[in-house]
Amino acid sequence: MPGVAAEPAGTAALPLLEPREGVPPVVADAPGLERVIAAFAAGTGPVAVDAERASGYRYGQRAYLIQLRRAGAGTALIDPIACPDLSALDAALADAEMVLHAANQDLPCLAEVGLVPRRLFDTELAGRLLGYPRVGLGSMAENVLGFVLEKGHSAADWSTRPLPDDWLRYAALDVELLVELRDALVERLTAAGKLDWALEEFAAILATPPKTPRPDPWRRTSGIHRVRNRRALAVVREVWETRDKIAQERDVSPGRVLQDAAIVEMALKSPRNQAELLALPTLRNRGARRHQSAWLRAVSRARGLPDKALPEANLPGDGPPPPHRWAERDPAAAKRLTAARAVVSALADEHTMPAENLVQPDYVRRLAWSPPPEATPAAVGAALRVLGARAWQVNLVAKPLAKALLKLESKGEL
Repeated sequence: MPGVAAEPAGTAALPLLEPREGVPPVVADAPGLERVIAAFAAGTGPVAVDAERASGYRYGQRAYLIQLRRAGAGTALIDPIACPDLSALDAALADAEMVLHAANQDLPCLAEVGLVPRRLFDTELAGRLLGYPRVGLGSMAENVLGFVLEKGHSAADWSTRPLPDDWLRYAALDVELLVELRDALVERLTAAGKLDWALEEFAAILATPPKTPRPDPWRRTSGIHRVRNRRALAVVREVWETRDKIAQERDVSPGRVLQDAAIVEMALKSPRNQAELLALPTLRNRGARRHQSAWLRAVSRARGLPDKALPEANLPGDGPPPPHRWAERDPAAAKRLTAARAVVSALADEHTMPAENLVQPDYVRRLAWSPPPEATPAAVGAALRVLGARAWQVNLVAKPLAKALLKLESKGEL
């Protein structure tokens, strides 16, 4: 059965320019929040929720505007800086399903202000399970509901105060159709036999604990692969941590303090004085030069570290090596991975969804690298469940994967 219903031929999408009840005022005080809580508690059905951050402008990923919409309550725009505790609103909505688009992006910043869904519907993930080639909110609204949403302010600095009227209109429209989109997707998931899969995925999102901080976040510096020795890596670490401290104190995005390219260049050139530092091409903008003394001190600290205090070239991983090394390190595992990927790709095509949504690629790699002693469907399924695969995923992939692994064994290729 096809995963996605086709749009009627000749249907023209309509631009959605204004919210049905107009743009509501931004709630920025206790009385206004109390009115929103009362209205949404009296509303019915699912609650559409969205959040706007200031990524690329401010430090961290906190929300600077939260939008909600519910039948019987209309739309609310809440300033979470002025109203940082939404736990009372959360309590009023405890029994409601919350509808978000790309929920993993917004759930952490919503949790910071006390909004934690008990039931979730993720319209982006539903679109992926149905095989839509484009799953942005604008594309989904157009392809499923026939409306065009204006998406011009998604990368704006939402910490701006006061927020411009056209930004608020855009924000209100982001939740205008979410519940209708959810209802349409439920119908399509049901018709495709995928509703239970989607509900299991949504429950898994809510059950997943928050990510633990990376042990060495500086290792994610863009371009760090160019840094070849431990002393230079120490420069990356010292400058990165200095930048992060400055960015946090100023509440600005680290990239606005100093670009990653400048950190890597300092590591490669190890400037010893102001002249050498300012000669670096990436240090020619005013923002980077503003803290030149701090950068030189960081480089000097790295230069003076004893060898035993230098960072290791690579952190030991908790999983298999990169797949491009498998053929040399473990040819049998490389063959298993090729076979497993072919199985997953074929099944994904059969069920009209991306392969990474059928089963996580990391699970496939780990299974291929360390398969169960006997590659039976039960053993493969058990291994996938331990890794975190959902029941619907195991039911679809365990038997075909076991068959592929057993076929390799029977051919004597392992």
